[in-house]
This record gives sequence, structure tokens and C-alpha cells, in this order.
Amino acid sequence: MFYMIYSEDAANSLENRLATRPAHLARLHDLNEQGRLLLAGPLPAIDSNEPGGAGFTGSLVVAEFTSLEQAQHWADNDPYLAAGVYVKSTVKPFKKVLP
Repeated sequence: MFYMIYSEDAANSLENRLATRPAHLARLHDLNEQGRLLLAGPLPAIDSNEPGGAGFTGSLVVAEFTSLEQAQHWADNDPYLAAGVYVKSTVKPFKKVLP
């Protein structure tokens, strides 16, 4: 089943986010290589694909896991959470309808 992981950034987290990004992306690449990643990306703080110094307000990941507990465990071990980029992550079941 798919699960959405919505994570919220701490205030002024851009510098920390950029420093931790390689470790964060490595986990997403692993999910993608396993064919379990539906989508992933950051949420710009302004209406722009390149927000510059405005940074991001969080991230959204939709991926396949065997259970809600497994999805929560994956979210709880995100390098962004450990580094203080994220203040919290919300994990919920996701039913893909379209496309």
C-alpha cells in the first residue's frame, strides 16, 4: 500500500537542509530503485520552483510500504528529522486513483 509522508520544516532550516540533502536523497533513491517511490519533493516557501533564500516549508513523499508502522519507521529515521530540518512528519495511508 502507498503512504504519504508530509514533513514540516523548522523555521530557517535552509542551510541545514542543504547540508543534509545528500543523505536524505540517498534514502529516496533507494526507494525509487526498489520501485516503491511514487513521488517526492520539497514544498517551496514561495510560489516558485527555485525559492532561493526563502527556502522550503516541508516535503511530501508518497511511497509503498508493507504497513503504516513501516512507513512511520522510515519517516522517523529521515536524516532531515535527525538534523532538525523537520519538526514533525505525518504519515497516512494513500490511495492512488489517478493517473
